[in-house]
Amino acid sequence: MAEKRDYYEVLGVEKSASIDEIKKAYRKLAIKYHPDRNPGDKSAEEKFREATEAYEVLSDAKKRPLYDQYGFAGVDGADAGAGGAQYSHAFHDFSDLFGGMGGGFGDIFDNLFGSGSGGFGGSSSSRNAGGAAEGASLRYDLDISFHDAVFGTKAEIRFKHNEVCDSCHGTGGASGSSRKTCPTCQGTGQIRRSAGFFAVQQTCPTCHGTGTVIDKPCASCHGTGVQEKSKMMTLTIPAGVDNGKRIAIPHQGDAGTNGGPAGDLIVVIHVEEDQFFERESQDLYCAVPISMAQAALGCDITVPSLDGKQISLKIPAGTSNGKLLRIKNEGVPFTGSSRRGDLYVKIVVQIPTRLNSQEKELLEQYLRLENATTTPQLIPLSSLNR
Repeated sequence: MAEKRDYYEVLGVEKSASIDEIKKAYRKLAIKYHPDRNPGDKSAEEKFREATEAYEVLSDAKKRPLYDQYGFAGVDGADAGAGGAQYSHAFHDFSDLFGGMGGGFGDIFDNLFGSGSGGFGGSSSSRNAGGAAEGASLRYDLDISFHDAVFGTKAEIRFKHNEVCDSCHGTGGASGSSRKTCPTCQGTGQIRRSAGFFAVQQTCPTCHGTGTVIDKPCASCHGTGVQEKSKMMTLTIPAGVDNGKRIAIPHQGDAGTNGGPAGDLIVVIHVEEDQFFERESQDLYCAVPISMAQAALGCDITVPSLDGKQISLKIPAGTSNGKLLRIKNEGVPFTGSSRRGDLYVKIVVQIPTRLNSQEKELLEQYLRLENATTTPQLIPLSSLNR
């Protein structure tokens, strides 16, 4: 079974997102991946189920705080005994989710019958009755080092997006051009389509709902009102960012058309692995080798931290192989906080494989003194340091 993704990541919203932002994000995903629009597509069905589960929790005033504090453990089983109605809360609010989309459920059918187009990276643009359409949101994948993810950094990114055309200023028309009645919809901005028992209206694909078309398109943008341009910007990566984190930069995606707002730029963080350190939430783990004698007698060692400090660590006498020793407040910073996780040092006891004559003689003497039995007895596994 695939590992569950964070509910905020599923909906593509920040942890501080308002209920309206959560509803808007879920509404887009629900329309995009609805089974009626993707018949037989198991991947779309799973994404629809995943988004619905995330919305069911994050839109609930009681469940969301539990999830924020305890993660999946805080909400798993919250609907136990509900007769399988795990998503009853989410589906109960469908009319609320889609009621603010101009034509209500009619707009859902518009999507099911194919109106609208998705943008690069996944977000679909929306269009109002006046023809203004929101620009597509774009995705940018950014690779950063393990160190920069832990302590934060600044990164310059370059990407391409659509900006308002310089020649026609977004109108799509050449100088002196005029608009004429759309020949497809005869000026209504809507066309009627039938599918099975349903007969629905959808936005005209020729004029995009405006009812008119330009007689002389702009030569620079070919009537689209936008031009592709390259842009560079400096992005601040907060300390403690984790692999897969999505950072939304408002209005840096594709420009909208006919005065519509620009989409967002979604930066997805990919953290490179470190040679010596591993991360689990806000804690760091590393391994340090010591000799058999050091483990038996105990010793003091220095451990390098991720930020280059040398930290003194006392190894107790009789330390076994695999023992974890904790160094407080040397882990990953909590985003937006001065608190940090801990650093766990795993002790690796090295057994010598090559002995000189003196070492071998000393070990043989120890073996005689130890008087170890040649028929070991079983001991409980619970007594081992694992």
